[in-house]
Amino acid sequence: MSNTLSVVIITKNEEKYIAEAIKSAQFAHETLILDSNSDDGTIDIAKRLGARVIKHEWLGFGPQKNAAINLASNDWVFVLDSDERITLKLQNEILSILKNPNHNGYQVPRLNWFFGKAIKTCGLYPDYSVRLFNKNYGHFTNVPVHESVKIIGKASKLKNHMIHLAYKDVDEFTSKQKNYAKLSQKKKNIFKSIISPCWIFFRLYFIKLGFIDGWRGFEIAKGYAKYTFWKYSK
Repeated sequence: MSNTLSVVIITKNEEKYIAEAIKSAQFAHETLILDSNSDDGTIDIAKRLGARVIKHEWLGFGPQKNAAINLASNDWVFVLDSDERITLKLQNEILSILKNPNHNGYQVPRLNWFFGKAIKTCGLYPDYSVRLFNKNYGHFTNVPVHESVKIIGKASKLKNHMIHLAYKDVDEFTSKQKNYAKLSQKKKNIFKSIISPCWIFFRLYFIKLGFIDGWRGFEIAKGYAKYTFWKYSK
C-alpha cells in the first residue's frame, strides 16, 4: 500500500507562479498552501485549483516551512516553492518510492533556470536538497534564510529533477541576493568580505565552468560574489 503524500508550499503574493506549482503537485493526495497574508490573487488561485489554504503570519523561512509541514494531513511531505515545478518523471518516481520507502528522506535534484536558460554550470546542478521526507523524522533548520532539512537517519537520492524558475533577470537576482545577505546570521568579518567574494567568483566562473554559459555564467558568479561580500560586510 502506498503512503499518502502532502505537497506543501509557503506563499506571499505569488500569483504569477502559484498556479503552475499547484498543477505540478496535483498527483499528491493533498496540496497545502501556508500563506502569509497575500493581498494579490494567490489565495483565490490556490483555492480554485483545489489546494487547502491556511493563513499564518510570517515566521522566517525555516520556521514557516516547519509550521507548514506540521499542518499537513499526511506523514510524507514534499516541500515545494512557488517558483518550482515537479516534473512528470519526478512525479512517477515519487509515487514509486512511496509504495515502499526505505529511507526517512530523499534528496531531490533541481534544475535552475537563470535569465531564461537552464543552467548546469556554476555548481548549480544537480543542486540536491531534501524535499521528500517523513515529517516524523525530519524538520527544517530554524533559520530565517537558506534553511535545510535535517533527517534522522540517512537520506537517499532521487534520479529525476524538479524545475526551479530562479531569476528572470539580473536585477531580480541582485536584489534577492542583497536581501538574503541582510537575513544572514553571519557576523561581520572584514577579512572574509575581501577574500571570500574573489574566491567565490573564481570558483563558480572558472572551476565550475560558468564561462561556458557566457554572460549568464559571468552574472551568476558575480552575483554570488556580491552576496558573499554583503553577508560579511553588513
